Amino acid sequence: MIPGSTSDHPSFKKSFDFAIKGFITALKTERNICVMTAVALATIIAGFVVKLDVAGWVVVLLGSGMVLSAELINTSIETVVDLASPEIHPLAARAKDIAAAAVWILCMFVACAGIIVFAHALFY
Repeated sequence: MIPGSTSDHPSFKKSFDFAIKGFITALKTERNICVMTAVALATIIAGFVVKLDVAGWVVVLLGSGMVLSAELINTSIETVVDLASPEIHPLAARAKDIAAAAVWILCMFVACAGIIVFAHALFY
């Protein structure tokens, strides 16, 4: 619902449609989302190959979902910053850099967790 609007909220199904539309738009327009989606899918396939246990699957699925979600949030922040400040501005650059850093840090921790999970599945 738009603030100040008297219209009702969209239906539950319509909300899912908006989310799916947003993900498809991100896949079509954002290279990093495509790369991260491909890595997530490759990791899931690798999980089947090495026969991950339940705990391994939890780590892989939560990590993949968190990284994709963080990148989508980063993309939306960058889009809003570009809308609010189409010209180059130090504060706009700072906001975008910090949002990107959040995704990068999450990726590093998820990658470390993934290495632990797959090393355990392969060697123990």
